[in-house]
Amino acid sequence: MTTTASSQATSPGIDSAQAWIRLGISMLLATIGGVGMWAVVVVLPAVQVEFGVDRAAASMPYTATMVGFALGNLLVGRAIDRMGYWIPALTASIALGAGFLLASLTTSILQFTLVQGLLIGVGTSAIFGPLIADISHWFNRRRGVAVTAAASGSYLAGAIWPTAMPYVMQSEGWRFTYAAIGVVCLATMVPLILLLRREAPREAVAGLPGSRPVQPIALSPAALQVLLVIAGLGCCVAMSMPQVHIVAYCMDLGYGVTHGADMLSIMMVAGVVSRLASGFLADRIGGVKTLLIGSVLQCLSLLFYIPFDGLASLYVVSLIFGLSQGGIVPCYAIIVREYMPAKEAGQRVGIVIMATIFGMAIGGWMSGWIYDLTGSYAAAFLNGIAWSFLNIIAMVLVLWKARRSAMAMA
Repeated sequence: MTTTASSQATSPGIDSAQAWIRLGISMLLATIGGVGMWAVVVVLPAVQVEFGVDRAAASMPYTATMVGFALGNLLVGRAIDRMGYWIPALTASIALGAGFLLASLTTSILQFTLVQGLLIGVGTSAIFGPLIADISHWFNRRRGVAVTAAASGSYLAGAIWPTAMPYVMQSEGWRFTYAAIGVVCLATMVPLILLLRREAPREAVAGLPGSRPVQPIALSPAALQVLLVIAGLGCCVAMSMPQVHIVAYCMDLGYGVTHGADMLSIMMVAGVVSRLASGFLADRIGGVKTLLIGSVLQCLSLLFYIPFDGLASLYVVSLIFGLSQGGIVPCYAIIVREYMPAKEAGQRVGIVIMATIFGMAIGGWMSGWIYDLTGSYAAAFLNGIAWSFLNIIAMVLVLWKARRSAMAMA
């Protein structure tokens, strides 16, 4: 008996009510677990003062977190290709909660850095690249929307946690705040992950009829992977400058931690809007064009930070920055699913996401290093703009190769 593409697309799992419920759970899980990406940014000034280190050294825990996060995206991504999502994610969530508890007990910047990288960074990885790869198997018609919605959880985390943490820190200190976060993660993430035990639809993973076909491109999978890695590295070195250092930047300008944390939250809320809008746009014009639009806008918004350093203008520029860059990273996962085999999604997405996170890690440290050399953040913003151009060049090449294949097929 022959199964039509139409019946396959509406088979149990793909594009079903169960798929949308899974997406909702995934977004909630990412919103909670995403604290692992943002907490260290909020406590950076307090950690610097307590441990008596310079700005570059105080940025190292963030860098270690991103390195662990990057490696975790690759390792957990490969694991979900083999055993499904929930077992690797459960292991990672336990590591995340334990990491926050242990970090609250550290007595040196080295100990704090190691815990951030090995436990918090690796633990947080399960709620980004692997989660995005998993949810991509559950949707055909609205894959772009689903992928960007799942990725929005990390930005919702960036909007919620940096706003809430300063209030707890003011009364109880950063150590109590970290311990409380660890308890919350363990108490909430484990039950949510257990709700995601159902395996992804087999026809989607295997690329059988009914799943969205792979599009042609005049590049080998390896060459496309390399270009996406270069692009991901470039965009996120640039992206890290405001995201990692906006709190410290506001302190240097005399505006205080609270205003900096508020600006970070504004970036994240705007990023959620950008991600969802990018998903709708990607379902219409494709991931490559959508990514390029975001990359160009991000480059322009970084430029605005240099002349506009008043309190009100920084709020406006932070809003523009969030609206510009929010949809960039999820588009890499959409591009992987558009041009690469579905059965390799976890690993392929993991590699690209790993590159983007290494970009955040390198950029976070690099901006602190440039600040220590120059005494201001102006040169760090210019550095971000240069890396944005690298991202744009790589993605223009991908678009050109994709258009060549489309013209050859016409």
